[in-house]
Amino acid sequence: MTPLRKLGSSDLEVFPLALGGNVFGWTADEAQSFAVLDAYTAGGGNFVDTADSYSAWVPGNKGGESETIIGKWFAARGNRSDVVLATKVGAHPQYKGLAPDTIRAAADASLRRLGTDHIDLYYTHFDDTSVPVEEIIGTLDELVRAGKVREIGASNLSAERLAESLEFSDREGLARYTVLQPHYNLVSRDTYEGPLQEVASRTGLAAVPYFALAAGFLTGKYRPGTSVDSARAEGAGKHLETERGPRVLDALAEIAGAHDVAVATVALAWLAARPTVAAPIASARTVDQLPALLAVADLTLKDDELARLTEASA
Repeated sequence: MTPLRKLGSSDLEVFPLALGGNVFGWTADEAQSFAVLDAYTAGGGNFVDTADSYSAWVPGNKGGESETIIGKWFAARGNRSDVVLATKVGAHPQYKGLAPDTIRAAADASLRRLGTDHIDLYYTHFDDTSVPVEEIIGTLDELVRAGKVREIGASNLSAERLAESLEFSDREGLARYTVLQPHYNLVSRDTYEGPLQEVASRTGLAAVPYFALAAGFLTGKYRPGTSVDSARAEGAGKHLETERGPRVLDALAEIAGAHDVAVATVALAWLAARPTVAAPIASARTVDQLPALLAVADLTLKDDELARLTEASA
């Protein structure tokens, strides 16, 4: 059994890799999504990450498709209590922003789609600076006291607003953020490293980074002169145009070869070893993409390997 990791000061204990639900209802249909969820939990995984807005960007979708599929899967498998479920508020086309009434309505809509009476970890998806942190935290605290939410987290939040939110929670004795979801990986370090990481470290928050594989770039399938059939190919391919991208891929390939594991596994293992990081998020649209992700639980990189990757990605 893989030892679970505690999410900051919360009571939640999670597998060291969160399964991203952004592909459910987008590049993975319901049957594929069920298969991926089944394989992830069969492999020891217990941490599923989604958002109420997934996948509103797809023509014909309204948002909520991912939550609906996960809800149907819970109902079919009867395993809701075995999974730490994270979802987000603030970006659904019908529930934009973080005004108190919006948060309340969006939370109820998420609970309905998910077919559950509680959300284990509820993130504010994007900050809404038009709403004071006091109102945002006050409303999230209501949801916690009502038993609808166990823990709260923040994604895409500035260090200043995060610190302000935590200070308010502590001063008023209200629910406080225990988890931060930043954009963070080997080729995108600037968003998190620095003031945001310092606040997380100082206040005991756990980081659960998204885009952990840089939209697939850090799987190693993107190389100069190759074309990849993926909905994210354009975004991932841009890293080849930097000096850092190919340098990171070379280091990853060498270390992966030494351990006889996939390149993606090494990229995730570097992230999982970073200060404050509890579990990176990665998604799989097919079952055969999962083993490389789950393998992060069994890979511990040596100090010199971690240093090499840190240097290559500087």
